[in-house]
Amino acid sequence: MTEKQITVEVTYGLPNKQALLKVVIEQGTTVEQAIQSSGIARRFPEIDLSVNKTGIWNRACKLTDMPKDGDRIEIYRPLIADPKEVRRLRAEKAKNEGRANKVTGGRVNK
Repeated sequence: MTEKQITVEVTYGLPNKQALLKVVIEQGTTVEQAIQSSGIARRFPEIDLSVNKTGIWNRACKLTDMPKDGDRIEIYRPLIADPKEVRRLRAEKAKNEGRANKVTGGRVNK
C-alpha cells in the first residue's frame, strides 16, 4: 500500500447472508468506484446502484462522494414497508380496539 492508497470496507447484507469486504483504493476514488472495485456485485447480483441507497458509517452519501481511510461504505436494501404508514395503521388499530383515545390518540386511562 502506498501513501496515495487507503483502505475501506464495503458491506451489504441480506437476512440470511452478509458480506464485509476490505478494499485498498486510491485516494480520490468515489464511493461508486470503491463498490465496483470490491467485487461485491458478483456475490450479490441484485445490487443495482441506481436503486440501492448508499452510506458511509450509517450516514447517507452520494455515489460521487469520496471515502476516507477506514470508512465503511454500506449498500442499503429498499424498505419493505413505509415506517410512517405502518405506525399510522398500528395507531388506527389501537383506536378501533379501544386502547387509544379516538380524539387525541393517547392511551385510554382505565
